Amino acid sequence: MRSILTEAMAEVHVELPMPAILFGVAAIVAFIVLGFVTWSYRDVANRHSHKTSSNKAHH
Repeated sequence: MRSILTEAMAEVHVELPMPAILFGVAAIVAFIVLGFVTWSYRDVANRHSHKTSSNKAHH
């Protein structure tokens, strides 16, 4: 009975595919890239101001 309990309590050790700190670094890099993509769309509405200015005159 004791050997069954001992065997059941044995844990299987699974190693991570990379060091734990690299998961945080990957997340930070992903957020920086996504922030840059968001930043690249700044002022897009003002690029086509000729379209919005004529619409304001009609309404």
